[in-house]
Amino acid sequence: MVAIKKDYLKMLEKASWINRMMIALVYVWFGFLKILGTSPAEGLVSDLFNVTLSGLMSSSQFVICLGVFECVLGLIWLFPSLTKIAFYTLIFHLITTFMPIVLLPNTTWTSFFSLTLVGQYIVKNVVLLGAGYFVYVFNIVTGKQIGRAHV
Repeated sequence: MVAIKKDYLKMLEKASWINRMMIALVYVWFGFLKILGTSPAEGLVSDLFNVTLSGLMSSSQFVICLGVFECVLGLIWLFPSLTKIAFYTLIFHLITTFMPIVLLPNTTWTSFFSLTLVGQYIVKNVVLLGAGYFVYVFNIVTGKQIGRAHV
């Protein structure tokens, strides 16, 4: 077991909560924009929907459902007891957000290794993955070892 000073543990706890809140902010904000019909990503979502899921419902209905899903996912991050669910749901969502890189290459690439602005918008989601992973691992470690930190 690694000994962590109480001060450092407090800093890690703050960092974990800041990451939780920022993930929640991004998901709730972007999801709410989709619900309102004002998301700049709506065209991308509709294009991907038309390639993958068209026929299940209308594109506009799907965008609203996705917005609700993203808002709920954001809120789930605020509850430490739901961290595992939030993390695995985040992974599922991020897999779907990366689909345009492969399925809509004209929208996401200008040339080899050179992304369009839309492609960059998608790839920056790796930061969400990193933040989510930190929170997930920290939750596991502190859930088992809280109060065992040694000075």
